Amino acid sequence: MDNLSTREYRTIRTVAGPLLFVERVGRAVIGEIVRILLPSGEQRRGQVIEATDRYAVVQVLEETIGINLEGTWIRFTEEAAAINLSRDMLGRRFNGAGDPIDGLPPVIPEARADISGSPINPAARDRPSEFIQTGISTIDGLNTLVRGQKLPIFSGAGLPAKELVAQIIRKATVVSPPDGGDGPRGRLLVPFNVRGGGGDAFAVVFAAVGITFREASFFLEALEESSDRTVVFLNLADAPAVERLMTPRLALTCAEFLAFRHGMHVLVVLIDMTSYCEALRQIATARGEVPGRRGYPGYMYSDLATIYERAGRIKGRPGSITQLPVLTMPDDDITHPIPDLTGYITEGQLVLSRELQRNGIYPPIDPLPSLSRLMNHGIGAGKTREDHRGWADQLYALYAQGRDLRRMEAIVGKEGIAEMDRPLLDFADRFEREFIHQGADARTVRETMDLGWRLLGLVPKARLSRLSPELIERYYPV
Repeated sequence: MDNLSTREYRTIRTVAGPLLFVERVGRAVIGEIVRILLPSGEQRRGQVIEATDRYAVVQVLEETIGINLEGTWIRFTEEAAAINLSRDMLGRRFNGAGDPIDGLPPVIPEARADISGSPINPAARDRPSEFIQTGISTIDGLNTLVRGQKLPIFSGAGLPAKELVAQIIRKATVVSPPDGGDGPRGRLLVPFNVRGGGGDAFAVVFAAVGITFREASFFLEALEESSDRTVVFLNLADAPAVERLMTPRLALTCAEFLAFRHGMHVLVVLIDMTSYCEALRQIATARGEVPGRRGYPGYMYSDLATIYERAGRIKGRPGSITQLPVLTMPDDDITHPIPDLTGYITEGQLVLSRELQRNGIYPPIDPLPSLSRLMNHGIGAGKTREDHRGWADQLYALYAQGRDLRRMEAIVGKEGIAEMDRPLLDFADRFEREFIHQGADARTVRETMDLGWRLLGLVPKARLSRLSPELIERYYPV
């Protein structure tokens, strides 16, 4: 008999994958945490994801092995999924459900927060405008990242996304406000993993979703240098798929606490969001929902928005959350629902190219399909340099023309290319070999821009249509 005083039920109708369908449940609330009491005395956790007058659907957050219809009790706790938060989480490692995996005691909380988070009032959002220097020319020069931005990385199977992310975490710096002048000369470059000038504090929250043990070992080693400034949430591939839906939300709840309670500037890395979406599809299939594009649920757009929109800044508060989500495009298809919907929600994308990788270019970031919608807010006089916008537009234009000519050359041969266009072929080749390719070395934004001008010197001044005569006169190499 059900114990209504403590809201315990033994009315499981069926088990479907990670879902339990419990009948005759009164007052169940979506998002409510439940305790699943097995006949053996073992307890597992679950969460209500659907509630009607007839039944409640419980999403089991662990394995469903051992759960039977007769002897298992379901206890409704009337609590939402939450996490204990403390500044002492810095330097800690947790699994995808928020439990410590570093051998240290549980977190002594300063606060406890619902992992679903609260949306930032659009009127309270501050415009991101502070340039973040990653040390990677294709990002700093052509697709600038700013504090509070969400800028995903679109990768493909076998492309070096994890190496790129590790490099960004190690090298990312923020250019402090200038004391004077029009460029970053003499400014303090503050790594994310240290306390910088002016009392600014930086942290990295790293959330791995559905990665292998080998990949987890790679990232833990990469984060070792800055372990005292990082918080890691690891959801491995052999963990329950349901856990993957929690991991990004746990990480972002921690980031919000550090950013808006303690005034820290937090870089949040989410890898791999494709695993998250696959888990979302798996749960939707188990619930018998009508599938949308390619079998993914129709609400995937709004679900992803609840994650990506938790980046940003709040007026009057010193902290910020910058997101670098990473996703693997199935079959390198940028029109696939996962990258397609992600691109609509976020503020640009960095696209890795298989062709560049085959040519030995690292990092293989293709500038042409890449985009940073907030770039203009983070560059220019007093931030990077006054020529930055025109310089980037000119490099884009010449590289695009050179790529088009390269395809034409494959058909008609170099002799079929007009004499006046041949410098663009050389420009495109050297742009890839010298500008995009930089290995693991970091470049300052000044070094990036000086290199770009040297490459522009390969092209006659008459072809520099995106630059003003004043900038050409000042920067064009003699």
